[in-house]
Amino acid sequence: MINIILFGPPGSGKGTQASKIVEKYNLLHISTGDLFRYEMGNNTPLGLKAKEYIKKGELVPDEVTIGMLTNKVVANQDVAGYIFDGFPRNINQSESLDRILAEMNTQVSGLIALAVDDEEIVSRILNRGKTSGRSDDNDESIIRNRIEVYKQETRPVFDYYAKENKSHELQGVGSLEEVFERICNQIDQL
Repeated sequence: MINIILFGPPGSGKGTQASKIVEKYNLLHISTGDLFRYEMGNNTPLGLKAKEYIKKGELVPDEVTIGMLTNKVVANQDVAGYIFDGFPRNINQSESLDRILAEMNTQVSGLIALAVDDEEIVSRILNRGKTSGRSDDNDESIIRNRIEVYKQETRPVFDYYAKENKSHELQGVGSLEEVFERICNQIDQL
């Protein structure tokens, strides 16, 4: 079983690359963003709660995120592996993911971080906001707040997995094909 964390700031291209990785390696793509959008789109109590946080550019509380992810993994155990997109976002979530996978007698194979500078991220998200329907994709101050939250709260996850030599940083700028090739080269070495 291969279990990859696709990592990077908002707008770094994780979702775009994840779909290509899923196709090539036959992994189940678990995107916390997709899970939240499903819940919010259906106006479930969990979705309404998540909307409050996302609207302010804040992260949804761990217990909500971990619960949603656990349910998705447990419901889909007969797969070749997982690609986690947008999770884990902090050390607590990393420890929870390790426990969830250990209970299934597997572990994180590697974390692949896409490095993209802040100005490129802002530009990408504002461009995405033209078609995404997400209000938080159209407000530069919220986008910049999301980048700062990532740096302060999420970036330490890279160091957490680096202690086990599982973290790998790749340049996330270039054509879709160039970035995908970098990712595949790294996956093939895991």
